[in-house]
Formats: sequence, C-alpha cells, structure tokens
Amino acid sequence: MTTIATQAQMRDVEFQEFDLKNGLHVIVHQDHSTPIVAVGVMYHVGSKNETPDRRGFAHFFEHLLFEGSDNIARGEFSKYVERAGGVLNANTTGDRTYYYEVLPSNQLDLGLWLESERMMHARVDQKGIDTQREVVKEERRQRYENQPYGSILIEVLKRAYKEHPYRWPTIGFMEDLNAANAQDFVDFYKSYYVPNNAVLVIAGDVDIKKALKEAGSYFGPIPRGSDIKRLQVVEPPLNGEVRDVVYDQIQLPAVVEAYRIPAYGSPDFYAVDMLNRLLSQGNSSRLQRSVKDEQQKALYLGSFTLPLEDPGLSIAFAVANAGVSPEDLEKAMDAEFERVRTEPISEKEVQRLRAQIETEFVTDNSRMAGIASNLASAYTFLGDAGMVNKEIARYMAVTPEDMLAAAQKYFIPANRVVLHYLPKNQQQ
Repeated sequence: MTTIATQAQMRDVEFQEFDLKNGLHVIVHQDHSTPIVAVGVMYHVGSKNETPDRRGFAHFFEHLLFEGSDNIARGEFSKYVERAGGVLNANTTGDRTYYYEVLPSNQLDLGLWLESERMMHARVDQKGIDTQREVVKEERRQRYENQPYGSILIEVLKRAYKEHPYRWPTIGFMEDLNAANAQDFVDFYKSYYVPNNAVLVIAGDVDIKKALKEAGSYFGPIPRGSDIKRLQVVEPPLNGEVRDVVYDQIQLPAVVEAYRIPAYGSPDFYAVDMLNRLLSQGNSSRLQRSVKDEQQKALYLGSFTLPLEDPGLSIAFAVANAGVSPEDLEKAMDAEFERVRTEPISEKEVQRLRAQIETEFVTDNSRMAGIASNLASAYTFLGDAGMVNKEIARYMAVTPEDMLAAAQKYFIPANRVVLHYLPKNQQQ
C-alpha cells in the first residue's frame, strides 16, 4: 500500500529553462499552491577545485559571501531576507557551493538582487576575511576537533585518496586560510563565481515569463568569466585494504569502514546506494538489526554515502558497546557485508527500499527549497535538469541481481579503509 500511495503522489516537476548570453543557466518552476518562492544559485565549485596549499577556500567563501557587496553594507545581507519574512542558507561539498533564499513570492526581486550582488561584486576584503576566519575556526573546533569521533571524515579521506583533492575535507585547514592573502581570495572569486559556472533556479509562486525577464535584468549585465578548467585527476585503485588506528578523546572504541564507490550518476551508483540503505538506514536495516539489536555489539551505528562527481565513498561506522573490542565489532560488521556479497537479496527487501526512496523523493519535492536544489543538482551533475523527474526511475530499475553484483565489485576488503578509534589513554 505504501508504494502505491507514494507512486500516486509522484508528479513531474515542470519547468522552463534558458541560457543568458553570459553563460548563466536559468531554470524556473511555477507552483501557485503556496505564496512563496525559492531563489537558489549553484556554483560548480567545491573543495576539489582548491590547490593543496589553499584547502578550505570553497567552504570559506560560503561564509565570506554573506559579508555584503558594493551595494549591501557589511552584515546586512541576511537582514534583508529576515526583514522580508524569509530564510536563507548555503552549503558546500567537494563539488559545488549552493546559496538560496526562501521568500514570500512578492519578494522575488529581493532574492534575485541579493544573488546578483553576490555574483557581480561581493565584498572580498581583508576585514571580511579576518572576520570569517574566526567563524570558520570556531566551526572547525565545534564540528571536528572538540566533537567525539568528529575527525572520522578527515581521517578517512586522507587514506582513501592519494591523488584526488577529495583527500581533504571541505572545512579545510586553518594553516592554509591563515597563509592566504587577500589577492588569493579575490582570484578564487573571480575564477569561479562567474555566470558561466552557475545555474540560477527560481521555484514557486511566480509567473514564468516575468521571472525569466527579471532574471535577465538582474544577471544579464554580469560579465562572463574565463572558461573553467575542469579537474582531470583520476584516483588510482586502492589495490588493497588500508588499515590504521586513530586515538581520540573518547571513552568507547569505534570501527569505521569506508568503501570506494562509483561516481554519482553512474549506472552502478544507484545499486551501491541501495546496498548502503539496506545495510544501515533505518531500524530494520541489516547492520542495525544484527550488530546493534541482536548481538548488542554496537551502542550506535550509522552509515552514509558520499555522492560525489568523481568516485566517492560509502562510510559505515559503529561505536562499540561497553566491553566489546573493536576487533569483535569489526567481525560482526564484516559478516553483514559478507552476506550481501554471497547471498541473494530478497525482492521484499528491495521493495521496502524502493518505497523508502519514493517517499524521500516525494518529501523533497514537496518543498520549494527542495525542488530548487534538486533542479540545480540535476543540471549541474547529471547534465540535464529533466533528470529531476527521471532519477527515481534509475533507483526503481535496480534489481536484487544488480545489488549482488555491486556488492561483489565494491564492498570488498581490497577496496576499503578500516579505522579503529581508540581512547587516547590506550595510546602507548
């Protein structure tokens, strides 16, 4: 019943799109059901576009570009949105940086003006740089340095990649940000924050013709930037399991297993992502049920897929229950990975996963912010905004046989990094 009900709610996201002469791609989705509008701009720049001595620039700009512009006073950017009754935010990955506002629909001009100011002449100066350095330092301390097990991603990435810039986290390293001068930041801004490296999405209670016209009015005068040189690094295979021990300010040991997976959008990606869900997402998932509930080897267990433009990672981690050694915990986890490599996956389990994924798609596309982000991502990474309506079919087409083949190809010891987290007081 869940699958039938969910399928009935699946409606295509209708949109129109066109390109400005400066290379900016514009997508408009019209929906008059609620008097709100989402304005989002996705720049095709992330931490993989940084150099090894300037790690953290992409994420730093996520903060810096709220400082204001030639026409927006310092500290006023967010206040414009808040005074209009809206919300705003931004986020960065290894591949892209995304900014958005959700506003009352009569404030569309405000959202377009703010984002055009961000793109045309943001405030990139020493005062803003110094201010945001302190903000990023504090974020790094809270999320990574002072958080138990907070360094997992940092420790995994530097072992899972040797050549590719994915080997460093988006948060970067403070020594690089401290070493950079103002001109370094200006150069990064002028290189990547250009219309031909971005997509603008307008989603909500708007008139399509008017929205397209206003997008052209605000963004059309912005000069085209230089052509972007896309990264050509191909990470070599691991060719063998990588193992290490990390000592941290923790009380209970933990086990981390990170497997190399195919790039987002590639045929195998969807089978691998469904495998990851089968193993660890939800209380009825295999790792949760076996390792945590039945064997009680883990106090907490989680997993996530890094869906990256180049081959990414699937990371599973578990915190050991009191008295359980990391060796025993790893053995219990490995037994479940062995099962998906050797035993057929039941059609019932696949149907449950399909229903879960359908529900996620419906939920995501029930909000204007979700639609805007999905349209931007489909255009940027799948090469076609229309994939916003077709991607679910890729998941639905995955068979138990596809998942078994993917497990045998990717979820193998020779293709992973294994870390044992131990309390610092055990370090000799």
